[in-house]
Amino acid sequence: MDPLSVTASIIAIFQLTVKVGERLHDAKDASTERSQFTTETSNLSSLLLTLLSHIDESSNEPWHTKVRELGGKDGLVYQYRVALEQLKDKILGGHGLKKIAKTLLWKYIKEDAESILLRIERLKSLVQIALQMDHFNLSQAIESRMTSMQNDNKAIKIGVDAMQQDQDRQRHHLIMDWLSSADFSAQQSDFIARRQEETGFWFLESPEFTDWVSGTSQTLFCHGIPGAGKTMMTAIAVDHLQKTVQTADIGVAYMYCNYKRQADQTTSSLLAAMLKQLVQDRPSIAKPLWSLYDHHEVRRTRPSVEEMLGALQSVLVDYSRIYVVIDALDECVHDDRRELLSKLRNLQSKTGLRLMATSRFIPDIVEEFNGLPKLEVRADDADVKRYVAGQIKRLPGCVRRDDALQKLVQNKIVQAVDGMFLLARLHVDLLLDKDTKKKVKSTLEHLSGGTEALKKAYDGAIERIDGQLPGKTARAKSVLSWISYAARPLTTGELCHALAVELDEEELEEDNIPDIEEIVSVCAGLVTVDEESNVIRLVHYTTQDYLKGIREKWNPSAQHDIASTCIAYLCFKTFRSGSCASDAEFETRLEENIFLNYSARYWVEHAGIVQEEVYGLAMRLLQDKNLVACAVQTKSMPGYKYPRYSQDFRKQMTGLHLAASSGLLHLCEGLLSWTVKEKVLPVDSKDSNGQTPLSLAAARGHEAVVKVLVKREDVKADSKDNNGRTPLWWAAGGGHEAVVKVLVERDDVEADLKDNNSHTPLLWAAFRGHEAIVKMLVEREDVKADLKDSNSRTLLLLAAERGYEAVVKVLVEQNDVEADLKDYRGRTLLWWAAARGYEAVVKVLVEQDDVEADLKDYRG
Repeated sequence: MDPLSVTASIIAIFQLTVKVGERLHDAKDASTERSQFTTETSNLSSLLLTLLSHIDESSNEPWHTKVRELGGKDGLVYQYRVALEQLKDKILGGHGLKKIAKTLLWKYIKEDAESILLRIERLKSLVQIALQMDHFNLSQAIESRMTSMQNDNKAIKIGVDAMQQDQDRQRHHLIMDWLSSADFSAQQSDFIARRQEETGFWFLESPEFTDWVSGTSQTLFCHGIPGAGKTMMTAIAVDHLQKTVQTADIGVAYMYCNYKRQADQTTSSLLAAMLKQLVQDRPSIAKPLWSLYDHHEVRRTRPSVEEMLGALQSVLVDYSRIYVVIDALDECVHDDRRELLSKLRNLQSKTGLRLMATSRFIPDIVEEFNGLPKLEVRADDADVKRYVAGQIKRLPGCVRRDDALQKLVQNKIVQAVDGMFLLARLHVDLLLDKDTKKKVKSTLEHLSGGTEALKKAYDGAIERIDGQLPGKTARAKSVLSWISYAARPLTTGELCHALAVELDEEELEEDNIPDIEEIVSVCAGLVTVDEESNVIRLVHYTTQDYLKGIREKWNPSAQHDIASTCIAYLCFKTFRSGSCASDAEFETRLEENIFLNYSARYWVEHAGIVQEEVYGLAMRLLQDKNLVACAVQTKSMPGYKYPRYSQDFRKQMTGLHLAASSGLLHLCEGLLSWTVKEKVLPVDSKDSNGQTPLSLAAARGHEAVVKVLVKREDVKADSKDNNGRTPLWWAAGGGHEAVVKVLVERDDVEADLKDNNSHTPLLWAAFRGHEAIVKMLVEREDVKADLKDSNSRTLLLLAAERGYEAVVKVLVEQNDVEADLKDYRGRTLLWWAAARGYEAVVKVLVEQDDVEADLKDYRG
């Protein structure tokens, strides 16, 4: 059929009208639109068929020529036909229906339908003109309508483009939130705000730094003693890079590691934070992340390190050079630190990446930078002098009014700090309560330097705290204990609300919330508030080390007080309504209850060592299913938001589920007695994932809880969850050897039971590289060691392709394991190990008599 024939178009329109009308007849919530659409399209079809009867396709008369132009590619009849075809395809499932959320589809259909109805009105008037008016007027009308239509098309295109750009912006923001929640920019702003003017130039002007910025050096390692000012130098360096070299072609990324956030400082997380900084303001180069997001978001998983590296490498192609600055490598976990440096060095070999890192002088970290440029960070005398001069306004009037005494203060502190900037701050604080010149001079004479001086300065701060009024001393002890014991950095709001909790009250009394300025003032300079991030923290990580050494004697009830506060907060009556039914409701709850997030996530951590002391309070929480539901929902909150994210948590969790999964043995025993006595939910009840308390305890390796539960008659030791996985399966995959031993020795536990994916406990242990568990299981007669997964991969292949040398050794020694078995593509485990560079595994395999080193895969 000729696409430019007006006759063909009218016939096609008639057929399309019937098809679309039939489909809309079945549509939900579209009765009004369906009725209007059906009526209008039917009326137009009748008019068009009438017009068709007047058309002579072979005639060259002006009237026929003008009418036939309506069927051309720019003609109104042809465009109406195309619009109907597009609508039909959308309704019938074409053109990306599967990719578009159903909630958006009807919006698009409605907009298309409205556009078509406008076309119908125009076309109806033209057809009526064609049937009623003279030839001259018809030609003029058609030309006018065509011009109007072209203008409409341009306006529609502009609107569609704007809508697409808006959707792309929203998608970019969504992906950025998903990629990383780290906010290093807030820390950067806080550090730079504290910088004393005209300090740090010695660092920026040093040959080592200038060569790293614009010379040949790709790496610069900056080491220094604790308190030397490494973090401030990092902030100054980042600020300098952002102001002098950062362009669309040159990127800057930075990370501030923190001993309080080690769980969030995995290699994958830090690479994600780095990637986010490089693409956040450049959406056009973020496309490599789209497919990564689409793959993982639907599965609620996170990208692997290799996936992050792949995305980074794709993004770095758009930069001629990038500067990566990492502060406090020594505050990262050893394994994460080593892996991160290894991956960054790999990127350096392929891209224009330049790396600067700071750390204390720790041998294994220094070894990582062996042979590379180094720069020691020390408190520069001129910088210290400027800092002290800037602090004079805080000192007593006897100092502020005496220029000579001010110079003495500056000189004495410069002499004492000996390269440790932190000491300058602490020494200034020592003078705050010295209200006479004699006291000031006496204090200055006794200032000392070095590590011992740091301890002495902290001792002095504690003495000043203890010398306050009792109420202020108690407040300071509470604040310092909270910050010291906290599982993660606390915001000022969280700490203030925690301090306001009263154990015998069921709600927070607003009048009991302390003022943050008062909190800081009673702590003798040991705490500070980061204004940008609103986090309250200790002035230095050495302060944390110091408090760890004294806190149990200085404030022995701290852990009990903190655990009790968290539990009491979770028992507030506002949470007795249970979990929230929507994202909006959940977000409102978090906004109105500032301490809920922390208490729900970390009460278990604080209660673990004081279970007996908080028993009564904890039982009040765990015996209330609604309070449990609220706590579980809050604890399960992901690091980024997506539609209905608040509902992505385990339902039907009992207090026993929660206590067992947390390893709270004493509380589990109390709940078991209460459950039997009160005849509430069965001990072996399942949550929405089909897991019992035993299953959760086994998955997390809580041996003592497993032993208590598994010996009960009302607990099934081999219960399956929704995926067919048993407690043994979970323990084996988690590497919990002691729990596996407890379970596998029971007669009522099937050691080789398959889950819904045909994975056994042994297969999962091999897949995760747990040598001891693999050895324990393969030695059993009731366990098959030659099992294959759904892709025909054996246990040995799974271990070999992941480089688990110890597991490979265990498996090749088994008589029922074939070491040279191929996968479905003809690749042996030797091929996999060699391809991935696992030399140790290759060595184990080639030593086997039944392994052929020259076997070929399906491609030869």
